[in-house]
This record gives sequence, C-alpha cells and structure tokens, in this order.
Amino acid sequence: MTRSDPTGETPFEKMLGNAMSAITDGFAASGDLAAAFSRYTNEFFIPYLISTSYFQDVEQHRVRGDQRSVHDKVRVSGKHRVRHADLKETADAYQGLFQFNLSLWMRAMKGAADSFSRYLSVEARRTFDAMAELGAGDPAALRRLMRRKAELAETLARRYPEAIDAIAPEYGLHAECAQTVKVDETDRFVLYQVLPTDSGVDVREGAKPVFVIPPYVLGANILSFLPGEKRSYVHSFANQGIPTYIRVLKNIDYSEVLQTMTGEDDVTDTRRFCEEIHNRHGRGVTLNGYCQGGFSALAGLLSGRLDDLVDAFITCVAPIDGTRSTGLSGFLSDLPGRFNDLDYGTKTLENGNAVADGKLMGWVYKLKSIETETPVSAFLRDLLMFARQPDGDISIGKTAAALNYWLNYERFDLPLEITKMSFASYSTPIGE
Repeated sequence: MTRSDPTGETPFEKMLGNAMSAITDGFAASGDLAAAFSRYTNEFFIPYLISTSYFQDVEQHRVRGDQRSVHDKVRVSGKHRVRHADLKETADAYQGLFQFNLSLWMRAMKGAADSFSRYLSVEARRTFDAMAELGAGDPAALRRLMRRKAELAETLARRYPEAIDAIAPEYGLHAECAQTVKVDETDRFVLYQVLPTDSGVDVREGAKPVFVIPPYVLGANILSFLPGEKRSYVHSFANQGIPTYIRVLKNIDYSEVLQTMTGEDDVTDTRRFCEEIHNRHGRGVTLNGYCQGGFSALAGLLSGRLDDLVDAFITCVAPIDGTRSTGLSGFLSDLPGRFNDLDYGTKTLENGNAVADGKLMGWVYKLKSIETETPVSAFLRDLLMFARQPDGDISIGKTAAALNYWLNYERFDLPLEITKMSFASYSTPIGE
C-alpha cells in the first residue's frame, strides 16, 4: 500500500478522516443551532402566551356583560369590570383583529424570507467555494466548511449568551461605583450624581447643573450604556465637568408606593430633586428629558411647580406628540379600537395593585417591527452578524452584548397611571 503523506496516511484514510470530522462538526452545529433557536423562540412566545392570558381575561368579562366602562375600571375580586359589547360591535372588532393579525403574519413571513435570503447570500458563496476546492482535489475543504459552521453555531448558542452576561460590570449605572454618588431618594426614585470617568476632568461645582430624566420603559441604565467605551449619554455631560444628575426608578416589585404612583407624584419627586440640585450649586437647573422622560418632564414644567427651579429644558427623542409618529402610533392605529386598550396589558399583583406588564410592553415593540423580530428573523440576523466576519476571527462586540443585556434583563413592570400618560401621548394629539 502506497503512502504519500508525511503523516503516514493514505489518501483514502485522509479523505475518511476529513469526512468524519465534517460529520462530527455537522452534528455539533445542528445541536447548537437548535438550542439557540429555542432561546429566540422562547423570548418571543412567552410574552405572547402572557398576552393571550390577559386577552382572554378581559374578553370573558365583556362576554359576561359587566356594565362598567372599560375606561372606568373598578376592582371586583381582583379583576376589572368592563362594559358589555353588543354582537355587531364584537363581530366587527374581531374581523378587524383577524385582518390585523393576518397583516402581521404576512409581514413576518416576508421578513423571515428576506432574512434567510440575506444569510444565504453570504453562506452560499462559502459553500460554493468549498465545493470548488473539494472538486479541485482538496479533501479538507468540506471539513473546513463544517468547522466554520460549527464555530458559528457555538458562538450563537454559547459564546454570545456568555458575552451578554459578562458585559454586566461595564453596562449601565452602578450604585457601588465611585463615579455614581447617591444624593437623595423618595419612596419612588433615587437621585444620583454621575461623576466624570475621563482622567483629568473634575466637576465644575459652579457650572449650571443638568438633571436627566430617563424614560420609564427604557430605564436609566441605557443612558449610561458603556461609559468605558465613551458610549454614555449622561457621561457626555459629566465628562465636560458639568454637574450631572439622574433619577433612577426603584424596584417596582418591592414598592407599593411606586406601583400606584401618578403623574402628580412624578412632578412632586422631580421638584424635590430640583430643589436639592439647586441648593447644591446655587443655579437654575437644566431639565434634560430623554425619550419618555422628555414627555414627563414637559408635563412637570407645564404644571408650573418647577418654575422657580428650572430655567432650561432639553429633550432628546421625546414623544411630545406621539400621534405624529409613523412608527408606534401608526401601528396602534391599525388595531381595532376595542383592542387598543391598556386593559390587555395590565397585570394584577398579589396585593391587588394593577401595573403595566413590562415584558408585554417590550413585546409590543417587537410586533411593530415584526419583519425583523420573529424568532426566525432575529435568529438569522444574529447568525449573519457572525457569519459576515472573517474565518477564524469571530468576535462579539461590546455594543451588541450590552444592547442584548438591556433587552434580556431590563424589562420591568410600570406604574399603570404613568403608562396611561404615555399611552395618551401616542393616541391623543397634544392640542386636544
């Protein structure tokens, strides 16, 4: 028997070894891809199951003919009584809901097909190249191709979730950190001063202070995204020496006062914090509202209760009049009016308090962007993020890890009255 390889392998043995390696990598890739896809599926369908539970609860009360208006809720045995809808109204609403769901389904299918096409356009080239190399007499080409696919699958199934968890110390605000100093607190919020992270920068105590109001839905940590990478909204002010403050919502699971807070409570706490900041620096406060926080801050200013403390106002991507948005407002306008109601996203806690379900609120944004947020589309999008990288050099960026950390771990329930304010900003023009 002729041996032509320095390792002592015959061509047949080498071909067999490459084939076995390719098969082994293929099985490993299949298992990892299945595990990864199940994770994406769970992330999408668990909120779906929650929403169907709320939907059935509200609709059962309608069918039973409870006589209260859906907008004039009263507590009865821990549930909300809602008005009885007549048969024609119900039929029309369900027909509209069917058309709405059909439209979502069509958009989801198109999005999945587009995602698969984009992934295929990248991976098909690699596969054709490997087949060409194999046909040209390179028996290791198929092994290299399958090893690459196994690495992609392992990255998506294991390394990516590990990187997401590992980014926690670098992401967001950390109360225990020397650059985050607790200044004051109420039953609902904690006020922190954000200190500079850039070397050589000190707080200019006589400078005009900035008080950042973060959004309830997105949370405060997203405004301190990755300070170490200079990707932080609040640190963009602090690192200029500007006295920078931010209020952080307490954990709603452990605060009944927070669960029942109103817009008036928001203004009361904002005024208290503005007083503290004004007293510390002796200057008028610049109120800086980000996203939903901009709308809340505007409401506080229009109440007149901040006039003697705030003399400048900044908003950033604030939905002052959400009805002008072609995104979320347009999405909600397509939903039949009967179902465009916060009852379908309201959770009743064991203590009887009603709150807006945070997971469900986040899921609504996925439905709005259903083309890219179904399990198939999201799975292929992230797989393609790694597939586009060079062979042997699959890296996970901190930005992607931090963004997914926020998506995975920062979905909290919201006070119902505050959620009503946001809902109104997207359904009622500000002039009305």
